[in-house]
Amino acid sequence: MDIFIQQLINGLVLGSIYALVALGYTMVYGILGLINFAHGDIVMVGALVALAVAQALAASLLPVPLVLLFATLAALLVCVALGVTIERVAYRPLRRAPRLAPLITAIGISILLQYSAALIWGKQYISTPDLIKPEAFTFGGAQFTDLQAFIFLLACTLMAGLLWFIKASRIGRAMRATEQNAEVAGLMGVDTNRIISFTFFLGSAIGAIAGVMVVLYYGLGHYFMGFMLGLKAFTAAVLGGIGNVAGAMLGGLLLGVIESLAAGYIGDLTGGVLGSNYRDIFAFLVLILVLVLRPSGIMGQHTSERA
Repeated sequence: MDIFIQQLINGLVLGSIYALVALGYTMVYGILGLINFAHGDIVMVGALVALAVAQALAASLLPVPLVLLFATLAALLVCVALGVTIERVAYRPLRRAPRLAPLITAIGISILLQYSAALIWGKQYISTPDLIKPEAFTFGGAQFTDLQAFIFLLACTLMAGLLWFIKASRIGRAMRATEQNAEVAGLMGVDTNRIISFTFFLGSAIGAIAGVMVVLYYGLGHYFMGFMLGLKAFTAAVLGGIGNVAGAMLGGLLLGVIESLAAGYIGDLTGGVLGSNYRDIFAFLVLILVLVLRPSGIMGQHTSERA
């Protein structure tokens, strides 16, 4: 039971990060029908920018909360500018092109971001400055830290706020209208170009915060970190129902829990042969099973292909 509670706590924290990154995939897909494979690398850029700012301010006399605030704000500014620019320059001209064209473009942007980051920050792992010393607590025989609790609660707050924003705000209603039918929404007075740009703005901002969470949680940053994180977040979006915001949140949490429980229990059963080092296997097994058994995801609805 202690192992179950411990892995459940670890899975919920990890899953909340997956859920935040998955939101960027699912919002863009819901409106444009595009899998933005560059989103994971936007998260990576945000993480490395935050690390660079934190390292620059680590030796200052600023309080730790201010250092983290400035690092997060820098990541937000860079990621938002990057996301909106990519939409305007790379995706908007291809909006009426065959589906394969923007998909290949997204993969190209992803590779460009990865190797641009490698040129700027190098190919070595970058350690997080020793700013935070997490305090451990015990619950039900399992341990968790105040950092884990903070990440999970902040992620849940952001997800709840996003759900409220999409359901209740004027821009949120415009986003839902554009998702249903962009041409009709335009005839009703919705500036669809502005709404699509705002969707990239919002997804990139949430991704920047997720990137900061990742480097705080693992204590490391790397130019290639966005690749695997992006694939797992995409898996979470598919699991919950790609295009469904609530589904992406649910899928992220479920994927994190499944991954942690599988790595913990199967690692014990196999004597460590299949443990934490092979936890990625379980994430992609979930993706295969979902695509085979329920392609629309848990909360998704089957719809016909758009023209």
